[in-house]
Amino acid sequence: MKRARSVAAVLAIAGAVAIAVGRHDQPAAESPRSAPPPVAHPAAPTRSGSDVLTRGTLLPTSFPTRVRIPALSVDEAVIGLGQNPDGSMQVPTDARTVGWYTRAPTPGSLGPAVLAGHVDYQGADGTFARLSTLRAGDQIDVTRQDGVTAVFAVTRVDRYAKNKFPADAVYGTIDHAGLRLITCGGDFDNRTGHYIDNIVAYAELRTAD
Repeated sequence: MKRARSVAAVLAIAGAVAIAVGRHDQPAAESPRSAPPPVAHPAAPTRSGSDVLTRGTLLPTSFPTRVRIPALSVDEAVIGLGQNPDGSMQVPTDARTVGWYTRAPTPGSLGPAVLAGHVDYQGADGTFARLSTLRAGDQIDVTRQDGVTAVFAVTRVDRYAKNKFPADAVYGTIDHAGLRLITCGGDFDNRTGHYIDNIVAYAELRTAD
């Protein structure tokens, strides 16, 4: 039961993200009627005690300040996104800014760091308008407060119906420093005022400068 509640809560947060990064006249996100309690990022798997199973390069915790994606001509500031009182994730309040979900790991640390951005906003293209065009091997550079740039490589880009958002794949435990970029996609539903899908780009840390 505890596991089920945790996954359900993360999925509700994912749903809020899915709605939040689409087309909006106002910056506020639509939130579930019955908000789940805040969810911390799952613990990393362990052999025994503190002997953590990991692979690849890992960096200490440090907040992200900027993201650069050469293939998309993106070079934008990153802000922190916490949770609203109802448990939904906060969203950027303009088309260009990218938000880092502060309840996920920092980019380069063990686990999946999560960056969210708009596909469009108040009639303007968002920073992640062309996220679906990324290809495996494309580079993503995340500058951190400690002056280190975490260099990621895209591994895949997927599209999901919002009611089938894969919370475990996006937010769940992994054995390396990962990155997820999230925005809306697919057709725009004029009846609901939201896009019907989510685009998620998955990436892994390659080096640090």
